[in-house]
Amino acid sequence: MLNLKELEIIKRYINGLANSNEKRYVGSLFSNGEENPLLRHALEKDWDKISDDQELSGVDFDKILDHLQNRIRKNKYQKSKELIFRLYRVYIKVAAIILFPILIGGTVFYFNNVNNSGTTPDLEASASIYAPLGSRVTFNLPDGTSGMLNSGSNLSYSLPFNSNRKVKLEGEAWFEVMKDEVHPFEINTGTSVVKVFGTAFNLSAYPAENYVEVVLQSGKVEFQDKKGNGKEILHPSERLIFQNGAISKSVTDPAKYCAWTKGMLVFRGDSMAEVARRIERWYNVSVELADKELENYSFRATFEDDKIEDVLAFLAMTSPIKYQIAPRHMHKDGKYEKEIVKFYFKK
Repeated sequence: MLNLKELEIIKRYINGLANSNEKRYVGSLFSNGEENPLLRHALEKDWDKISDDQELSGVDFDKILDHLQNRIRKNKYQKSKELIFRLYRVYIKVAAIILFPILIGGTVFYFNNVNNSGTTPDLEASASIYAPLGSRVTFNLPDGTSGMLNSGSNLSYSLPFNSNRKVKLEGEAWFEVMKDEVHPFEINTGTSVVKVFGTAFNLSAYPAENYVEVVLQSGKVEFQDKKGNGKEILHPSERLIFQNGAISKSVTDPAKYCAWTKGMLVFRGDSMAEVARRIERWYNVSVELADKELENYSFRATFEDDKIEDVLAFLAMTSPIKYQIAPRHMHKDGKYEKEIVKFYFKK
């Protein structure tokens, strides 16, 4: 039971007149009041008793209870805030332990370079864009150049970029290069360099295929073999192939070679070897030509977002070939191998 003295202490506490001892008493009494059934019961009894007490008839108990509830919530909030603050201090200490050696090492490296060379070292970084197998990824470079990467392709470049517009391509990409006569745009494919003069074109340079193909839609590009086998200038609707140290050029329809950027797989009299290679990249599968005579068989068709089963069925229906899809096997590391498609000559 709360006696009149205790109620008076509570009243003094609410009105801001309590001393330090009275504050501690009220705090201990109500800090966990909402979860204390005994205290709640005692308060209810005292409330019923004093509500009829004429000596306290002038006391606004509704106001007292409101203040008490606010005080309880404030105490809980303060506790949670103190916990967050303690966690924050621990986090700061851990971050300091981890980052301090890096900061010291970076500072030493920086001033060593300054002292040794007498100049401030350039701050360089690199960036890369990757298109996972079976997917296509659009990109926008810092100079305004845009394009798209085909399946399994990687485009990398150094930063800052606008004054040094050199990129490295492994795979296939469609480029729409922003024109800048002062800073030419160059693409390194490993075995060759393509210099661009504000141009839209397709470039295929998968390392595993050991050839480079450039198809120009508009503008002008310059192709050069790194071994110094000469330079070739391409004009619109021209196709260049560089393979085994030899360069060949022909006139073609660029729309066929950029159709993949619109989700279309287009074949226009392509050999079965080329068909197999493009199906591999498009659907992330392995294609095997079981009969060698299939390599020179040409094929013509257009597919748009079709499933591989539909493409294979159409191939078998319109040409003297048949196919077999081998089931995928799981390796010891838990990864599955690629699906294998085998083409046979239909006899």
